[in-house]
Amino acid sequence: MFRQWWSIVSSDSQAADRDLEVELASADAGTVGVPVDAICVGCGRIRVKRASLEELNQASHVDPATLETADLTSFKHVCHPCGGATWWNPVAVLTGLLESERGE
Repeated sequence: MFRQWWSIVSSDSQAADRDLEVELASADAGTVGVPVDAICVGCGRIRVKRASLEELNQASHVDPATLETADLTSFKHVCHPCGGATWWNPVAVLTGLLESERGE
């Protein structure tokens, strides 16, 4: 599987300027899967995306809250500025959004 790593910028430092819940609610994030902050390898844009455990190369029984970013693989998702599906590298598992969805 294709995997390209960029220098990882802490999503916490960028979160102050972004509304992660609004990004997650957007159709651009997708509708099914684990919420992750990811960087597009085409344009460098960082956005909240949803990716299935399978897309992230994880077993279906894994609790998403226990995932480590370093163990996740790149996944394909739409990037509107790039004009189509491209590879995204996860930079953070958004456990806060995951817990919110679960009602925790």
